[in-house]
Amino acid sequence: MNLPYEWHVGWRYTRAGRAGRRNGFISFISAISVLGIALGVAALIIVLSVMNGFQKEVRDRMLSVISAVEIHDAGGAALPDWQATAQAARANPQVVGAAPFVAAQTLVGRGDVLRGAVVRGIDPAAEAGVTDLARRLRDQELAALQPGQWHAVIGVELARLLGVRVGDSITIAAPGGQFTPAGVVPRLKQFTVTGTFEAGHYEYDSGLVLIALDDAARLFQTGGPTGVQLKLADVHQARGVGDELAQALGPAVVVRDWTQTNRNWFDAVQIEKRLMAIILTLIVAVAAFNLVSTLVMTVTDKRADIAILRTLGASPRSIMGIFIVQGATAGVIGTASGVALGLLVAFNIDVLVPALERVLGVAFLPSSVYVISRMPSEPMMSDVLPIAVVSLLLAFVATLYPSWRASRVNPAEALRYE
Repeated sequence: MNLPYEWHVGWRYTRAGRAGRRNGFISFISAISVLGIALGVAALIIVLSVMNGFQKEVRDRMLSVISAVEIHDAGGAALPDWQATAQAARANPQVVGAAPFVAAQTLVGRGDVLRGAVVRGIDPAAEAGVTDLARRLRDQELAALQPGQWHAVIGVELARLLGVRVGDSITIAAPGGQFTPAGVVPRLKQFTVTGTFEAGHYEYDSGLVLIALDDAARLFQTGGPTGVQLKLADVHQARGVGDELAQALGPAVVVRDWTQTNRNWFDAVQIEKRLMAIILTLIVAVAAFNLVSTLVMTVTDKRADIAILRTLGASPRSIMGIFIVQGATAGVIGTASGVALGLLVAFNIDVLVPALERVLGVAFLPSSVYVISRMPSEPMMSDVLPIAVVSLLLAFVATLYPSWRASRVNPAEALRYE
């Protein structure tokens, strides 16, 4: 290839030390710099991929219980016409399902044991078109939720905390109370547990009770559904769809997407991911700036060569370009190797982690402690591309000062003792 001589000389300096012993130590330092960049980039890709995997697992389990978007009456009362609201929401092309619901924070108890929980009244048939949990339970557990039967389906952790089994009764205390001549009396109602569910998310497994929609409306005295749940074709568009629906439906309703109803979890995950990316990027930065020492040593070793090139007519800019090529080449090789290694491990972590567990005889995520007993991974181009770009930029910046020093070498001084 007809490339500028700066490229050829820079590539030759990158491979310094292979032809003899004189530059062996410089070659070793250069190899360490490349290896450091590769390991830093690979670690960053692997860690962010695993975090994406855990985020996806938790999000999918969360969205198997709740909907992507919820519409409530602005005053907190029942929706005047939930069918019309659902029909208007379906005009958005992202909305593929709608179901009414009644929800309230209550106390659920059996005997002397009381637990706080969310009681949600649902229509099992309509709910199956909105949440994956209802679709799985529709033909069995949720089939018993008939109006007037006062049946309930509760999470497995809540059942364990209350010490109840299928067929036992639980008492639900409605918010507020009933005014009587003797004063305010709590509204209590006994429900028969006809089934349990396990969503894989502790918050819902330990704090959610499903009952029939009409039973919930009667217990909480709402007069009808207090909201509409929506299923979206793409849950990642929930925030944008929620904003569009809020504008389309007007101020009479409040629209909330799943990132708002679970704001604490969502924000915590995003902050943790950003901080982890910053910390691991510093590792890449340290490895990239090891190139400074490599290039400084190379410049010192090649002072005579630089002087000869200058006497042959090479400009300071050309000398600077030679060492920029050398450092950039090391950065490209390290980054490319790190990306390849990181993606290889990230895509095969479900095989590598079990093998490592067998070799070490330990379980990193024991099923008795963690809900997720396997190491999930989801590499995303939106993470890999910025990592590669930042690594290359850091390597390029690290070459500037040594290259500038090389361009300032005085040929007469460099050749005085040669």
